[in-house]
Amino acid sequence: MNLAAIHHEATQEYCFCMEPGKFLFRLQTGKNDLYSVTLHTRDKYLPLKIKDTRRSTPMKWVASDGLRDYYEAELEFQVVCLRYCFELEDHAGHRVYFSNCGFTDSIPEDIERFFDCPQTLREEECFRVPSWAANKVIYQIFPSRFAANRAVEESVWYQAPIGSKADLGGSLRGVISHLDYIRDLGVDVIYLTPIFQSNSTHKYDTIDYYTIDPSFGTVDDLKELVDRAHEMGLRVILDGVFNHTSRDFFAFKDILDNQAESVYKDWYYVDQFPLCLTPGSHNYKCYGYFAGMPKVNLRCPAAAAYFTDVALHWLRKAGVDGWRLDVADEISHDFWRSFRKAVKAEFPEALIVGEIWHYAPDFLQGDQWDSVMNYPFYRNILDFVATGTAKASTFAGNLGFQRGNTHSAAYPLLWNLVGSHDTARLLYLCGENKQRQKLAAALQLLMPGMPMIYYGDEVGMTGAHDPDCRRGMLWDEKRQDKDMHCWYRRLLKLRREQPVILNGQITSEEVRDEDGLICMHRRMNGQNITLLFHVKEDRIHIPELAGKRDLLNMNVFDGTVNGIAAMVLV
Repeated sequence: MNLAAIHHEATQEYCFCMEPGKFLFRLQTGKNDLYSVTLHTRDKYLPLKIKDTRRSTPMKWVASDGLRDYYEAELEFQVVCLRYCFELEDHAGHRVYFSNCGFTDSIPEDIERFFDCPQTLREEECFRVPSWAANKVIYQIFPSRFAANRAVEESVWYQAPIGSKADLGGSLRGVISHLDYIRDLGVDVIYLTPIFQSNSTHKYDTIDYYTIDPSFGTVDDLKELVDRAHEMGLRVILDGVFNHTSRDFFAFKDILDNQAESVYKDWYYVDQFPLCLTPGSHNYKCYGYFAGMPKVNLRCPAAAAYFTDVALHWLRKAGVDGWRLDVADEISHDFWRSFRKAVKAEFPEALIVGEIWHYAPDFLQGDQWDSVMNYPFYRNILDFVATGTAKASTFAGNLGFQRGNTHSAAYPLLWNLVGSHDTARLLYLCGENKQRQKLAAALQLLMPGMPMIYYGDEVGMTGAHDPDCRRGMLWDEKRQDKDMHCWYRRLLKLRREQPVILNGQITSEEVRDEDGLICMHRRMNGQNITLLFHVKEDRIHIPELAGKRDLLNMNVFDGTVNGIAAMVLV
């Protein structure tokens, strides 16, 4: 038994409240190291001679990341404080007990040596996320390139490659005119990149956060978009760029005018006065060294209050359903804690999602964001499907790591993307191989979480890195890949109609690196399903699955996989 691989802490990360009276306990062990894990619990304050409160609960294996296994147990109880420890048995029958004092050969007699779970404290820390959000599908729209409400010449709209300053005339009314298309695709949430006043096409350098950019429309247009989307059962998420502003933002302009005498000088990180605006020689912090995007100091109470009010303003005025927060990991935890309190106090069902490009457990403990843009998922898909640099076992292990290390409240809310306005198009990254894009889409849409479809991927749009990934949407049906569109719709239909795909417990998982094959077997309420993904272009045989119905490709599986494929077998 590899004792060094066994890990648990009596913290919100490993022992947390799911709802009042219901708790989840999590333990990490070495891969394939243990035969069984049992959770032993008892009341801290009631002596056994008064009441025997001891309970033993088997823990279930839930995931593996290639090096570690993860076990969980859900438990319901009503106590002041619960004490607990773990019983670990390996395949040779060797048994040890793991508690707050370390490892022993028997359950500690001294209750003070157990792990500690104060119920009220954990319930007050409960990670509460919007009740509507779990496993919903997001459709990301870049408004200036999605749809215009006026005629645009084809040579202008479909220019490729496209430059960063190309004006295609996309607008909110253009989005409104295609709401039927968005709904019929089968998604649940529209995410709009920034729509506030700015001189750029991308709008990530905001001038006025209280004004819709005139090129996009008006406040009434936004309200109509949200209202009509809600009538169709769709939600709308806005993009909040609170990390930095335009240099034409009122507070920065005041600093330019008044220098060290400005009442807004603490709103930014100014190294010295007078300000120097020359790129490369600028003497203030900014986003990614871009001198035109000065970084906001949200430790300044006045600045923090301003941007929190921006978020509340649009929740109130337009009825939007939440915020995606740009460069959110470069803003302090203290700001996000106060931001969450303010937003959730008035809008408990508003979704708060942070942009972050790496693993982010410190932001997902229930006191800051509800979810993240899941770029580790994006890289995992890219390495396995698009570039072929990752083995099947590596891909499955990365999924297991996220499952085993993400709070159970946040896990079904992770924004699992395979491309965005900041990346090259999925089809481009797949070398224009549409079978690879189809496999990537299946891996994305047949997994728990909130998958995010970047506008146009569903009709075979391509494009190199920014800005070419932001081309005009393919509305000309002659330019659309109808087969790809049908594939996405079929995946989304299965996702809705087969709850076992998202909510079923993984009963077993088969990974064959030599074949580039992953088989996930899930079970829920007596229903069994197998998700099969094959990344190589050769032919393989899986006779043990022959005769099963393939719900995705709408045929009976004959036991042979011909090339790159995804299947849903029952």
